[in-house]
Amino acid sequence: MTFISYAQNFEDVMLWRALQHVNKGFYIDVGANDAVIDSVTCAFYERGWHGINIEPMQQYFDQLLAQRPNDINLQLAVSDAEGELTFFNIPDTGLSTVDQNIAQSHIDAGREVLRQQVHVTTLSAICEKHIKEPIHFLKIDVEGLEAAVLRGMDFEKWRPWILVIEATRPQSQTTSHHEWEDFVLRGGYQFAYFDGLNHFYVANEQSLLIEKLKLPPNVFDDFYLRTGHSYSYPLTAFIRRVEDAEAQAHLAEVRVVETTLRMQQAEERAQQAEERAQQAEERTQQAEESTQQAQTLQRQAESLQREAEMQTQSAHDQLAAIYESTSWRITRPLRTIKQIAQQLFQIR
Repeated sequence: MTFISYAQNFEDVMLWRALQHVNKGFYIDVGANDAVIDSVTCAFYERGWHGINIEPMQQYFDQLLAQRPNDINLQLAVSDAEGELTFFNIPDTGLSTVDQNIAQSHIDAGREVLRQQVHVTTLSAICEKHIKEPIHFLKIDVEGLEAAVLRGMDFEKWRPWILVIEATRPQSQTTSHHEWEDFVLRGGYQFAYFDGLNHFYVANEQSLLIEKLKLPPNVFDDFYLRTGHSYSYPLTAFIRRVEDAEAQAHLAEVRVVETTLRMQQAEERAQQAEERAQQAEERTQQAEESTQQAQTLQRQAESLQREAEMQTQSAHDQLAAIYESTSWRITRPLRTIKQIAQQLFQIR
């Protein structure tokens, strides 16, 4: 059966060279990520191996559940203590981390970073619960948390034959193994190989395997790359360029749609504002008309009051003129006799 390499940096080729004599062995993959793309364990699963995949990201955990039914798939993070941690999820990448400084560097680079709370446990706790057989290799790729993961493993009780540990800072050739290598060596492991990305270590009791890990992948390993592997240039490069172009075109379409929607919303808001302004203007005009009508009524009332006062004064003047007239004085005795007669008549 031809060996097909899925791993990012031929880690599976190196491990297969050292462990192909093992029939249906067992692995632990901390930071499993995608079930196929750049997977260190996919080729072994195809050959009947099984193991534990540890992956906190929902999209990759769902893939593992669907494509690795014979594995133990755990959606959590691993460190040196039980608890909860903030997990910085960087969608569609293998760059997700619990290291806030690393996450900030990705944010500064313009990547989308989502925060989520995840349960955290230790490798020793996982082994206590699930391990009933030898661990043939342990792979750790946790984007900066390697030291904490290793501190949470009891290497006296649990003895993976080979350790594969990412030994450079994320997306960098700067090595980071000095932060945790002493712990590994004191745990009974020997350095075997550095592939530019990972350090390979072999348990002291399996030291014969070191010989198998001396040389880099080569023609005598008799392997092929999976379809679409990043090293299968130029087809993969062409496919990636096409996919990138399609993604950029799609993104441009999305942005056009978003811009159109924003313009429509802005136009609607402007129209609503114009309608409100028009309504306010109409209310102002109505108020002005009401004020004018009130002023007109007030003027009319004042005019009527003046006319009434003038008529009253005129009546007073006329009455006074009558009282002062000659006829009123001449007839006064007659009015007096009339009043007396009326009184006498009433007495009778």
